[in-house]
Amino acid sequence: MLKLGNILKIFNEGTVDEKISLNHIDLALEPGDFVTIIGSNGAGKSTLMNIISGVLVPDYGTVEIDGVVVNDLPEFKRAPMIGRVFQDPMAGTAPSMTIQENLALAYSRDKRRGLRRGVTAKRREEFQTYLESLHLGLENRLNAKVGLLSGGERQALSLLMATFTKPKVLLLDEHTAALDPARAQRITEITEEIVARQQLTTLMVTHNMQQALDLGNRLIMMDSGKIILDVPREEKKNLTIERLLDEFQRLRGEKFASDRAVLA
Repeated sequence: MLKLGNILKIFNEGTVDEKISLNHIDLALEPGDFVTIIGSNGAGKSTLMNIISGVLVPDYGTVEIDGVVVNDLPEFKRAPMIGRVFQDPMAGTAPSMTIQENLALAYSRDKRRGLRRGVTAKRREEFQTYLESLHLGLENRLNAKVGLLSGGERQALSLLMATFTKPKVLLLDEHTAALDPARAQRITEITEEIVARQQLTTLMVTHNMQQALDLGNRLIMMDSGKIILDVPREEKKNLTIERLLDEFQRLRGEKFASDRAVLA
């Protein structure tokens, strides 16, 4: 479903500030895979997400989604294939528009239809049904401005919008990091429910090691633009935070001490 072949991305090449953000990355996700990604700051996690979504173009290598090489497709042309939820609850929605208007835009992402046509009586009923699955009462607030919602409500709405049209790939970029623990836990639960129900191929970046262990069927650890650990389903079931930290220390060596606080 998602295949990255020999991806190289260098910033400020040929200058004193040159940084290899992705160093010949190979990664393949099968349909329905839910892969969590951890790594220290600057490991290349966000760059990886931006390469997949089309925000950035690789200097070398190929990005393939559902059998189609998409290197030459800009972000807006990949949008029908990709759903993405960001860390900032403000990033995934239009605050000046209502809940139903935001949902109409999400619904139209892979269709040639305008906003006015999207918000019909029938469509509103469908929106309410989708919103009911969140168990947040948003189905009764279709005309509320999204800017008036709490951070957790907005992130739940962003998640629903990102998965509305069942994308080929769902990208979750630390989507619970900006929330308080209670709201983060609720968004995590909603994430599990939606991904399982729609059997979405999902890639999730997180700094929360427990979350990385609890969610998904596979775990990847990145460092200095490389994948240094790839843990399959059976091994992941028996992992603990301490064992994961020990493995990271073994792989990172002396550089580990400054990263432990971030990872734990």
